[in-house]
Amino acid sequence: MRLRTFVVLVAAAAVALLAATASQASRYMRVGIYDEAQTLYGPVPTTFALFKQLHVQEVRLNLYWGGTYGVARTRPKNATNPNDPAYNWFLYDRTVNYAAQAGVHVLFSVYGTPSWANGGKGMNVAPTRVVDLRNFALAAARRYGGAWPGEDGRILPAVKEWLAWNEPNNPLFLAPQYKKTSTGWVIQSAADYARICNAVYGGIHASLNAGERVACGGTAPRGNNDPSSTRPSVSPLAFLRAAKKDGLKTFDAWAHHPYYSSPNDQPTTKPVTTKGQPGTAVTLGNIGDLIKLVTQLYGNKRIWITEYGYQTNPPDPLFGVSWAKQALYLKEAFAIARKNPRIDMMLWFLLKDEPNLAGWQSGLITYGGKKKPSFNAFMQMAEAG
Repeated sequence: MRLRTFVVLVAAAAVALLAATASQASRYMRVGIYDEAQTLYGPVPTTFALFKQLHVQEVRLNLYWGGTYGVARTRPKNATNPNDPAYNWFLYDRTVNYAAQAGVHVLFSVYGTPSWANGGKGMNVAPTRVVDLRNFALAAARRYGGAWPGEDGRILPAVKEWLAWNEPNNPLFLAPQYKKTSTGWVIQSAADYARICNAVYGGIHASLNAGERVACGGTAPRGNNDPSSTRPSVSPLAFLRAAKKDGLKTFDAWAHHPYYSSPNDQPTTKPVTTKGQPGTAVTLGNIGDLIKLVTQLYGNKRIWITEYGYQTNPPDPLFGVSWAKQALYLKEAFAIARKNPRIDMMLWFLLKDEPNLAGWQSGLITYGGKKKPSFNAFMQMAEAG
């Protein structure tokens, strides 16, 4: 064989291999669960034993900056040093260690402003000085960079996936949503969130740890876009546009929570339109609308579904579906996401039903401990993937 021909064949093979690798990477999607009652405060060893049985690949945890379970309930003197005496990482160190032992990746959602950082206005109000949040994100990335010793002397496992905040278009998690100015209403939550996510993204990547990915968004599926309502909120597409306009620079992935709107909805159901106009919600049925807008504004970024689930009846007679439908819809939903080359993470909410009917009943297990059909459906889906 001539040298030139050999070189051409080798080059062609290399290109084909790279194309195949890229194609496989685009189809790969990590699946997991978000249920902090079971992974942070509950029976953690039992939870991760169940995760191994379920073939869970990713667990989402809120990394609280402030609040009852906050790492920084008092102001640190050296905020970028994970060993500052003001910091208490115990809950998070414990769960990260259990996750590593079970072979489960961790997604940390940085959330909750300490009272000292915003004048005591509550966890859901943005910090007064965004550099305080950036410093905390950097300290967290350093601690969970894969080389930092924990309190027992063992090196803490690395955390590579991060999310800035939770549902910032929902007033429960970021307030105020709107602010009235001399020229009219502005989407204050988008402006605040642009600063929040820039800070988290900047702090995490300032650690220079290899392979870290930071998502922005984590948006709720709906919003009324009505600043004069009793509970104003912003629809996810309007929020994304406003955040871009208000200075959200970049991110590695955009996260979203494409929950269904009605128990009559299947995973493929598109949101209801009004008078021929498209609806404002983004569910799994029209996730392509969100992906299209992300592409227009930020290019070919990855999409993470960091919450999704169907509640069941029993116990929820209003918003729940039957146990059989929950299992069926779980399989359909994950299949839809897996077929989409932009989605590379999808997390189910919850592992176990919440005790109060006013909470969520989308668990794979009842509050009393009985496995629903969705338990086996999730296990088979995760194993097959």
